[in-house]
Amino acid sequence: MDFTLPESAIAVRDGIAAVTAKYGHEYWDACDTEHRWPEEVYRDLAEGGWLGLAVPEQYGGGGQGLLELTVALESLALSGAGAAASFIYLLSPGFGALTITRHGTEEQKARFLPGLAKGEIETCFALTEPDAGSNAINITTQARRDGDGWLVRGQKIWISGVERADHMLLVTRTIPAAEAKPRTNGFTVFLVDVKAAIEAGTLTFQPIPKLGTNTVASSMVFIDDLRVTDADVLGTVDGGFAVLWDILNPERILAAAAGVGGAEAALKVAVSYALDRAPFGKPIGANQAIAFPLAKIKAQTELARLMTYKAAWLWDRGEPCGSEANIAKLTAAEAAWEAADRTFQTHGGMAYSLEYPVARIFRDARIAKNIPVAEELVLAHIAQHDLGLPRSY
Repeated sequence: MDFTLPESAIAVRDGIAAVTAKYGHEYWDACDTEHRWPEEVYRDLAEGGWLGLAVPEQYGGGGQGLLELTVALESLALSGAGAAASFIYLLSPGFGALTITRHGTEEQKARFLPGLAKGEIETCFALTEPDAGSNAINITTQARRDGDGWLVRGQKIWISGVERADHMLLVTRTIPAAEAKPRTNGFTVFLVDVKAAIEAGTLTFQPIPKLGTNTVASSMVFIDDLRVTDADVLGTVDGGFAVLWDILNPERILAAAAGVGGAEAALKVAVSYALDRAPFGKPIGANQAIAFPLAKIKAQTELARLMTYKAAWLWDRGEPCGSEANIAKLTAAEAAWEAADRTFQTHGGMAYSLEYPVARIFRDARIAKNIPVAEELVLAHIAQHDLGLPRSY
Protein backbone atom coordinates (compact mmCIF):
# COMPACT_ATOMS: atom_id res chain seq x y z
CA MET A 1 0.00 0.00 0.00
CA ASP A 2 1.36 3.39 -1.03
CA PHE A 3 -0.18 6.46 0.56
CA THR A 4 2.06 8.89 -1.30
CA LEU A 5 0.15 11.37 -3.44
CA PRO A 6 1.12 11.10 -7.11
CA GLU A 7 3.22 13.93 -8.47
CA SER A 8 0.27 15.09 -10.56
CA ALA A 9 -1.85 15.61 -7.43
CA ILE A 10 0.97 17.37 -5.58
CA ALA A 11 1.40 19.73 -8.55
CA VAL A 12 -2.32 20.45 -8.49
CA ARG A 13 -2.34 21.12 -4.75
CA ASP A 14 0.58 23.53 -4.99
CA GLY A 15 -0.71 25.15 -8.17
CA ILE A 16 -4.13 25.91 -6.72
CA ALA A 17 -2.52 27.28 -3.57
CA ALA A 18 -0.41 29.64 -5.69
CA VAL A 19 -3.43 30.86 -7.68
CA THR A 20 -5.56 31.46 -4.59
CA ALA A 21 -2.87 33.00 -2.38
CA LYS A 22 -4.14 36.52 -3.13
CA TYR A 23 -7.75 35.61 -2.27
CA GLY A 24 -8.11 35.31 1.48
CA HIS A 25 -11.02 35.22 3.91
CA GLU A 26 -11.89 38.88 3.29
CA TYR A 27 -12.44 38.17 -0.40
CA TRP A 28 -14.70 35.19 0.30
CA ASP A 29 -16.58 37.10 3.00
CA ALA A 30 -17.28 39.86 0.47
CA CYS A 31 -18.49 37.42 -2.19
CA ASP A 32 -20.87 35.82 0.30
CA THR A 33 -22.16 39.13 1.64
CA GLU A 34 -22.71 40.50 -1.85
CA HIS A 35 -24.23 37.24 -3.13
CA ARG A 36 -21.84 37.16 -6.06
CA TRP A 37 -19.94 34.46 -7.88
CA PRO A 38 -16.14 34.60 -7.33
CA GLU A 39 -15.47 35.72 -10.90
CA GLU A 40 -11.86 36.68 -10.26
CA VAL A 41 -10.93 33.28 -8.83
CA TYR A 42 -12.88 31.45 -11.52
CA ARG A 43 -11.12 33.45 -14.25
CA ASP A 44 -7.68 32.77 -12.79
CA LEU A 45 -8.40 29.05 -12.45
CA ALA A 46 -9.70 28.92 -16.02
CA GLU A 47 -6.71 30.76 -17.46
CA GLY A 48 -4.33 28.42 -15.65
CA GLY A 49 -6.10 25.31 -16.96
CA TRP A 50 -7.14 24.28 -13.45
CA LEU A 51 -10.82 23.83 -14.38
CA GLY A 52 -10.01 21.30 -17.09
CA LEU A 53 -7.99 18.92 -14.97
CA ALA A 54 -10.25 15.93 -15.62
CA VAL A 55 -10.88 16.68 -19.31
CA PRO A 56 -8.95 14.36 -21.64
CA GLU A 57 -5.92 15.92 -23.31
CA GLN A 58 -7.34 15.56 -26.82
CA TYR A 59 -10.09 18.00 -25.82
CA GLY A 60 -7.73 20.55 -24.31
CA GLY A 61 -7.73 19.34 -20.72
CA GLY A 62 -5.20 18.01 -18.28
CA GLY A 63 -6.05 14.33 -18.68
CA GLN A 64 -6.16 13.79 -14.92
CA GLY A 65 -8.74 12.02 -12.78
CA LEU A 66 -11.10 12.57 -9.89
CA LEU A 67 -8.22 12.33 -7.41
CA GLU A 68 -6.57 15.44 -8.89
CA LEU A 69 -9.94 17.21 -8.98
CA THR A 70 -10.46 16.27 -5.33
CA VAL A 71 -7.06 17.66 -4.34
CA ALA A 72 -7.80 20.86 -6.30
CA LEU A 73 -11.07 21.41 -4.46
CA GLU A 74 -9.50 20.67 -1.09
CA SER A 75 -6.73 23.19 -1.78
CA LEU A 76 -9.23 25.83 -2.90
CA ALA A 77 -11.35 25.30 0.22
CA LEU A 78 -8.24 25.55 2.41
CA SER A 79 -7.38 28.94 0.89
CA GLY A 80 -10.36 30.44 2.72
CA ALA A 81 -13.18 29.59 0.34
CA GLY A 82 -14.52 26.81 2.54
CA ALA A 83 -17.86 25.43 1.34
CA ALA A 84 -18.05 28.01 -1.46
CA ALA A 85 -15.20 26.16 -3.15
CA SER A 86 -17.38 23.12 -3.77
CA PHE A 87 -19.50 24.88 -6.37
CA ILE A 88 -16.49 25.91 -8.46
CA TYR A 89 -15.41 22.30 -8.88
CA LEU A 90 -18.78 20.55 -8.65
CA LEU A 91 -20.90 22.41 -11.17
CA SER A 92 -18.80 22.28 -14.32
CA PRO A 93 -15.56 20.29 -13.76
CA GLY A 94 -17.51 17.66 -11.79
CA PHE A 95 -21.09 17.43 -13.05
CA GLY A 96 -20.19 18.48 -16.57
CA ALA A 97 -16.69 17.36 -17.53
CA LEU A 98 -16.42 14.13 -15.53
CA THR A 99 -19.84 12.87 -16.62
CA ILE A 100 -19.55 13.77 -20.29
CA THR A 101 -16.06 12.28 -20.42
CA ARG A 102 -17.34 8.96 -19.10
CA HIS A 103 -20.80 8.80 -20.71
CA GLY A 104 -20.92 11.27 -23.58
CA THR A 105 -21.00 10.42 -27.28
CA GLU A 106 -18.07 11.49 -29.43
CA GLU A 107 -20.18 14.37 -30.71
CA GLN A 108 -21.05 15.48 -27.17
CA LYS A 109 -17.42 15.27 -26.07
CA ALA A 110 -16.26 17.37 -29.02
CA ARG A 111 -19.06 19.85 -28.43
CA PHE A 112 -18.72 20.37 -24.69
CA LEU A 113 -15.35 19.30 -23.33
CA PRO A 114 -13.10 21.96 -24.91
CA GLY A 115 -15.34 24.73 -23.55
CA LEU A 116 -15.55 23.09 -20.14
CA ALA A 117 -11.76 22.80 -20.04
CA LYS A 118 -11.40 26.53 -20.74
CA GLY A 119 -14.15 27.61 -18.33
CA GLU A 120 -16.17 28.92 -21.28
CA ILE A 121 -19.05 26.47 -20.79
CA GLU A 122 -20.75 26.05 -17.42
CA THR A 123 -23.12 23.32 -16.34
CA CYS A 124 -25.47 22.49 -13.48
CA PHE A 125 -27.20 19.32 -12.34
CA ALA A 126 -30.94 18.89 -11.71
CA LEU A 127 -32.14 15.83 -9.80
CA THR A 128 -33.84 16.77 -6.51
CA GLU A 129 -37.59 17.43 -6.51
CA PRO A 130 -39.91 18.99 -3.90
CA ASP A 131 -41.85 15.78 -3.22
CA ALA A 132 -39.05 13.24 -3.74
CA GLY A 133 -36.22 14.83 -1.77
CA SER A 134 -33.43 12.30 -1.32
CA ASN A 135 -35.59 9.50 -2.76
CA ALA A 136 -34.37 9.85 -6.34
CA ILE A 137 -36.28 6.73 -7.40
CA ASN A 138 -39.56 8.62 -6.96
CA ILE A 139 -38.82 11.67 -9.08
CA THR A 140 -41.75 12.56 -11.35
CA THR A 141 -40.21 14.93 -13.89
CA GLN A 142 -41.31 13.14 -17.04
CA ALA A 143 -39.93 13.08 -20.56
CA ARG A 144 -42.45 11.71 -23.06
CA ARG A 145 -41.96 10.93 -26.72
CA ASP A 146 -43.20 13.60 -29.11
CA GLY A 147 -42.38 12.98 -32.76
CA ASP A 148 -38.65 12.81 -33.23
CA GLY A 149 -37.92 14.30 -29.80
CA TRP A 150 -39.12 14.53 -26.23
CA LEU A 151 -41.23 16.92 -24.16
CA VAL A 152 -40.23 17.30 -20.50
CA ARG A 153 -42.44 18.54 -17.67
CA GLY A 154 -41.73 18.75 -13.94
CA GLN A 155 -40.14 20.67 -11.09
CA LYS A 156 -36.74 20.58 -9.45
CA ILE A 157 -35.54 22.16 -6.20
CA TRP A 158 -32.19 23.25 -4.75
CA ILE A 159 -30.60 23.42 -8.18
CA SER A 160 -27.40 25.40 -7.74
CA GLY A 161 -25.89 27.48 -10.52
CA VAL A 162 -28.80 27.40 -12.98
CA GLU A 163 -28.62 31.18 -13.27
CA ARG A 164 -25.09 30.84 -14.72
CA ALA A 165 -25.34 27.55 -16.56
CA ASP A 166 -25.15 27.12 -20.30
CA HIS A 167 -26.34 23.52 -20.03
CA MET A 168 -28.11 21.45 -17.40
CA LEU A 169 -27.77 17.74 -16.77
CA LEU A 170 -31.47 17.07 -16.27
CA VAL A 171 -32.58 13.78 -14.72
CA THR A 172 -36.00 12.63 -15.91
CA ARG A 173 -38.27 9.64 -15.82
CA THR A 174 -38.97 8.12 -19.25
CA ILE A 175 -40.72 5.24 -17.46
CA PRO A 176 -42.73 6.19 -14.32
CA ALA A 177 -41.44 4.62 -11.10
CA ALA A 178 -44.65 2.64 -10.62
CA GLU A 179 -44.19 0.97 -14.02
CA ALA A 180 -40.40 0.48 -14.03
CA LYS A 181 -39.05 -3.02 -13.43
CA PRO A 182 -36.69 -2.82 -11.68
CA ARG A 183 -37.47 0.59 -10.24
CA THR A 184 -34.01 1.83 -11.17
CA ASN A 185 -34.97 1.41 -14.82
CA GLY A 186 -36.53 4.24 -16.79
CA PHE A 187 -34.19 7.12 -15.93
CA THR A 188 -32.90 9.29 -18.76
CA VAL A 189 -30.43 12.16 -18.41
CA PHE A 190 -30.63 15.01 -20.93
CA LEU A 191 -28.16 17.79 -21.70
CA VAL A 192 -30.44 20.82 -21.79
CA ASP A 193 -29.55 24.17 -23.37
CA VAL A 194 -30.56 26.35 -20.42
CA LYS A 195 -30.42 29.74 -22.11
CA ALA A 196 -32.45 28.57 -25.11
CA ALA A 197 -35.04 26.99 -22.80
CA ILE A 198 -35.33 30.18 -20.75
CA GLU A 199 -35.76 32.23 -23.91
CA ALA A 200 -38.44 29.81 -25.12
CA GLY A 201 -40.24 30.04 -21.78
CA THR A 202 -40.07 26.29 -21.19
CA LEU A 203 -37.68 26.62 -18.23
CA THR A 204 -37.95 29.17 -15.45
CA PHE A 205 -36.30 29.37 -12.05
CA GLN A 206 -36.73 31.13 -8.73
CA PRO A 207 -33.76 31.54 -6.35
CA ILE A 208 -34.31 30.34 -2.77
CA PRO A 209 -33.15 32.69 0.03
CA LYS A 210 -30.37 30.85 1.89
CA LEU A 211 -28.59 30.97 5.22
CA GLY A 212 -25.16 30.66 3.64
CA THR A 213 -23.08 29.60 0.60
CA ASN A 214 -24.40 32.69 -1.14
CA THR A 215 -21.65 32.80 -3.75
CA VAL A 216 -24.07 30.87 -5.96
CA ALA A 217 -27.87 30.81 -6.05
CA SER A 218 -29.87 27.64 -5.42
CA SER A 219 -33.24 27.66 -7.15
CA MET A 220 -36.61 26.12 -7.75
CA VAL A 221 -36.76 25.14 -11.43
CA PHE A 222 -40.01 24.83 -13.38
CA ILE A 223 -40.04 22.85 -16.63
CA ASP A 224 -43.04 23.10 -18.94
CA ASP A 225 -43.00 21.20 -22.25
CA LEU A 226 -39.26 21.61 -22.67
CA ARG A 227 -38.24 20.08 -26.01
CA VAL A 228 -35.12 17.91 -26.21
CA THR A 229 -33.86 15.44 -28.79
CA ASP A 230 -32.19 12.05 -28.84
CA ALA A 231 -28.89 13.86 -29.47
CA ASP A 232 -29.33 15.47 -26.04
CA VAL A 233 -29.44 12.11 -24.21
CA LEU A 234 -26.41 11.53 -21.99
CA GLY A 235 -25.90 7.79 -21.80
CA THR A 236 -28.87 5.77 -22.98
CA VAL A 237 -32.64 6.19 -22.92
CA ASP A 238 -34.06 4.44 -19.83
CA GLY A 239 -30.51 3.52 -18.74
CA GLY A 240 -29.67 6.77 -16.99
CA PHE A 241 -29.31 5.25 -13.53
CA ALA A 242 -25.73 4.24 -14.36
CA VAL A 243 -25.04 7.83 -15.38
CA LEU A 244 -26.70 9.05 -12.21
CA TRP A 245 -24.39 7.05 -9.94
CA ASP A 246 -21.40 8.35 -11.85
CA ILE A 247 -22.64 11.82 -10.91
CA LEU A 248 -23.64 11.14 -7.30
CA ASN A 249 -20.48 9.32 -6.18
CA PRO A 250 -18.10 12.03 -7.47
CA GLU A 251 -20.45 14.64 -6.00
CA ARG A 252 -20.06 13.08 -2.54
CA ILE A 253 -16.31 12.72 -2.94
CA LEU A 254 -15.89 16.33 -4.04
CA ALA A 255 -18.17 17.50 -1.23
CA ALA A 256 -15.92 15.57 1.16
CA ALA A 257 -12.87 17.34 -0.29
CA ALA A 258 -14.53 20.68 0.41
CA GLY A 259 -15.20 19.50 3.97
CA VAL A 260 -11.57 18.47 4.51
CA GLY A 261 -10.24 21.75 3.13
CA GLY A 262 -12.87 23.72 5.02
CA ALA A 263 -12.00 21.99 8.29
CA GLU A 264 -8.32 22.82 7.81
CA ALA A 265 -9.19 26.43 6.98
CA ALA A 266 -11.31 26.74 10.12
CA LEU A 267 -8.55 25.21 12.23
CA LYS A 268 -6.06 27.75 10.88
CA VAL A 269 -8.37 30.58 11.93
CA ALA A 270 -8.91 29.05 15.38
CA VAL A 271 -5.22 28.34 15.98
CA SER A 272 -4.21 31.84 14.89
CA TYR A 273 -6.64 33.37 17.37
CA ALA A 274 -5.62 30.93 20.11
CA LEU A 275 -2.00 32.01 19.68
CA ASP A 276 -2.74 35.75 19.60
CA ARG A 277 -5.35 36.01 22.34
CA ALA A 278 -3.74 36.31 25.79
CA PRO A 279 -6.19 37.86 28.30
CA PHE A 280 -4.48 36.19 31.30
CA GLY A 281 -0.90 36.80 30.25
CA LYS A 282 -0.41 33.74 28.07
CA PRO A 283 -2.04 32.55 24.82
CA ILE A 284 -5.35 30.81 25.38
CA GLY A 285 -4.01 28.03 23.15
CA ALA A 286 -1.77 26.98 26.01
CA ASN A 287 -4.86 25.82 27.89
CA GLN A 288 -5.82 22.19 27.31
CA ALA A 289 -9.50 23.17 27.20
CA ILE A 290 -8.68 25.06 24.00
CA ALA A 291 -5.87 22.93 22.61
CA PHE A 292 -7.27 19.43 23.01
CA PRO A 293 -10.53 19.92 21.07
CA LEU A 294 -8.57 21.50 18.22
CA ALA A 295 -6.10 18.60 18.24
CA LYS A 296 -8.96 16.12 18.10
CA ILE A 297 -10.46 17.89 15.10
CA LYS A 298 -7.09 17.77 13.37
CA ALA A 299 -7.11 13.99 13.83
CA GLN A 300 -10.68 13.77 12.47
CA THR A 301 -9.69 15.82 9.45
CA GLU A 302 -6.74 13.58 8.62
CA LEU A 303 -8.96 10.49 8.80
CA ALA A 304 -11.54 12.13 6.52
CA ARG A 305 -8.80 13.07 4.05
CA LEU A 306 -7.60 9.46 3.82
CA MET A 307 -11.08 8.16 3.03
CA THR A 308 -11.73 10.95 0.55
CA TYR A 309 -8.55 10.17 -1.38
CA LYS A 310 -9.33 6.46 -1.29
CA ALA A 311 -12.82 6.99 -2.69
CA ALA A 312 -11.49 9.18 -5.52
CA TRP A 313 -8.76 6.64 -6.28
CA LEU A 314 -11.32 3.85 -6.52
CA TRP A 315 -13.56 5.87 -8.83
CA ASP A 316 -10.64 6.62 -11.13
CA ARG A 317 -9.91 2.90 -11.34
CA GLY A 318 -13.52 2.12 -12.24
CA GLU A 319 -14.00 0.12 -9.04
CA PRO A 320 -17.05 0.23 -6.73
CA CYS A 321 -16.77 3.19 -4.38
CA GLY A 322 -20.28 3.84 -3.06
CA SER A 323 -19.48 2.99 0.55
CA GLU A 324 -16.20 4.87 0.49
CA ALA A 325 -17.84 7.93 -1.06
CA ASN A 326 -20.54 7.90 1.62
CA ILE A 327 -18.07 7.44 4.47
CA ALA A 328 -15.84 10.20 3.09
CA LYS A 329 -18.79 12.57 2.86
CA LEU A 330 -19.97 11.67 6.38
CA THR A 331 -16.61 12.04 8.11
CA ALA A 332 -15.55 15.16 6.21
CA ALA A 333 -18.83 16.91 6.95
CA GLU A 334 -18.49 16.05 10.63
CA ALA A 335 -14.90 17.33 10.69
CA ALA A 336 -15.89 20.58 8.94
CA TRP A 337 -18.77 21.18 11.34
CA GLU A 338 -16.78 20.33 14.47
CA ALA A 339 -13.98 22.59 13.25
CA ALA A 340 -16.39 25.46 12.60
CA ASP A 341 -18.12 25.00 15.95
CA ARG A 342 -14.83 24.84 17.84
CA THR A 343 -13.51 27.86 15.94
CA PHE A 344 -16.61 29.71 17.09
CA GLN A 345 -16.04 28.64 20.69
CA THR A 346 -12.35 29.49 20.57
CA HIS A 347 -13.18 33.08 19.58
CA GLY A 348 -15.57 33.49 22.51
CA GLY A 349 -17.74 36.58 22.15
CA MET A 350 -15.65 37.79 19.21
CA ALA A 351 -17.09 34.98 17.11
CA TYR A 352 -20.15 37.21 16.67
CA SER A 353 -18.03 39.98 15.21
CA LEU A 354 -17.85 40.17 11.42
CA GLU A 355 -14.27 41.32 11.85
CA TYR A 356 -13.48 37.60 11.72
CA PRO A 357 -14.60 35.02 9.12
CA VAL A 358 -16.09 32.81 11.82
CA ALA A 359 -19.73 33.56 10.99
CA ARG A 360 -19.37 32.54 7.34
CA ILE A 361 -17.36 29.44 8.24
CA PHE A 362 -20.01 28.49 10.81
CA ARG A 363 -22.97 28.99 8.42
CA ASP A 364 -21.40 27.22 5.49
CA ALA A 365 -20.10 24.21 7.41
CA ARG A 366 -23.49 23.28 8.84
CA ILE A 367 -25.17 22.53 5.52
CA ALA A 368 -22.56 19.89 4.65
CA LYS A 369 -24.23 17.54 7.13
CA ASN A 370 -27.39 17.70 5.00
CA ILE A 371 -26.16 17.89 1.41
CA PRO A 372 -25.55 16.40 -1.06
CA VAL A 373 -27.11 13.65 1.07
CA ALA A 374 -28.29 13.78 4.68
CA GLU A 375 -26.04 12.03 7.16
CA GLU A 376 -28.97 9.90 8.35
CA LEU A 377 -29.27 8.37 4.86
CA VAL A 378 -25.52 7.79 4.75
CA LEU A 379 -25.73 5.96 8.07
CA ALA A 380 -28.70 3.95 6.82
CA HIS A 381 -26.70 2.94 3.73
CA ILE A 382 -23.72 1.87 5.84
CA ALA A 383 -25.96 -0.08 8.22
CA GLN A 384 -27.70 -1.92 5.40
CA HIS A 385 -24.96 -2.45 2.83
CA ASP A 386 -21.84 -2.70 4.98
CA LEU A 387 -23.24 -4.23 8.17
CA GLY A 388 -26.04 -6.31 6.68
CA LEU A 389 -28.73 -4.84 8.94
CA PRO A 390 -32.37 -4.61 7.79
CA ARG A 391 -33.34 -1.75 5.53
CA SER A 392 -34.73 1.10 7.62
CA TYR A 393 -36.49 3.18 4.97
